[in-house]
Amino acid sequence: MKRVIVRYRVKPERVAENEELVRAVYAELHEAAPDGLRYGTFRLEDGVSFVHIAEHADDNPLPLIAAFQRFQEGIGDRCDEPPLAVEMHEIGTYRLLEDKR
Repeated sequence: MKRVIVRYRVKPERVAENEELVRAVYAELHEAAPDGLRYGTFRLEDGVSFVHIAEHADDNPLPLIAAFQRFQEGIGDRCDEPPLAVEMHEIGTYRLLEDKR
């Protein structure tokens, strides 16, 4: 499994738009229910920074999600600080990313 964290900062006037696009991704994910993906998005305390955490198999299903494609289309224009993606390597976790259902 590959684990990735992505951080970026959007323009203040584009926060609501970014959140709407992100919510559309989750709506489609809930419908499609792709196997091998765990994914979370968080807005940070400053109100304009976002973090996405993903865990997926070698074949990442996110790029196949139409709403994710729409989210990525204008990301550069929405951002004051562009997305920076880095792979994470687990040292240890406690109940992180557990399914709450």
